[in-house]
Amino acid sequence: MTLEAIKQHKIISIIRGVPGEFIPQIFDALYEGGIRLVELTLNTDNALDLIADMSKRYGGKLLIGAGTVKDEENARLAIDAGAKFILTPILDIPTIHAVKERGAVCITGALSPTEIYTAFTHGSDLVKVFPAGPMGAGYIKDLKGPMPQIPLVPTGGIDVTNASSYLQVGAVALGIGSSLVPAKEQYSSADIAEIKAKAGQFLKLRDGSSASSFSRKNIFSFRLFSKS
Repeated sequence: MTLEAIKQHKIISIIRGVPGEFIPQIFDALYEGGIRLVELTLNTDNALDLIADMSKRYGGKLLIGAGTVKDEENARLAIDAGAKFILTPILDIPTIHAVKERGAVCITGALSPTEIYTAFTHGSDLVKVFPAGPMGAGYIKDLKGPMPQIPLVPTGGIDVTNASSYLQVGAVALGIGSSLVPAKEQYSSADIAEIKAKAGQFLKLRDGSSASSFSRKNIFSFRLFSKS
């Protein structure tokens, strides 16, 4: 269920370093903007309590995960707090196993082809390509050539100017950080409104990329049948 929802909704909003008092407003803005997947990083103050509180408040509306998870213990704590999916910045096989043992979705961080293949073959449901920004969408396309079976989630450096290019080359989802929710000490009503508006922009890019991909597949199928 969680895995299919991630593949369906595609845009994972990453919240890092946001003061707890503003978390409910930001979650409201993301939800109203159409976001359905939110990652709270464990290096955010009181992250576990926030995951627990937001999971109760948004149960059935948002899927909430934990990010910047670097070991088994923190994976278990995050899942116990209510996280439905776990993202790591690194490849750590025991953490993959701990996440899967508890029935959560695992999105392991990796960059090289060897790391990506190792993460997937050890049970990671999706593989977070991090940092994706410096590599570019062409890197994702190149990875999909020899490893089409591995679902990739580019993260880091993704914004409204390049998000669609990653989706068009085969990314199953995207991790969106400060370009959607920047870390600040204070958030004005204008800041909250901007987050909602940007969420809508990412959704439009997602939907446009899906339509473009569908169109290309139909054209390709038509050409194949036309040759017969």
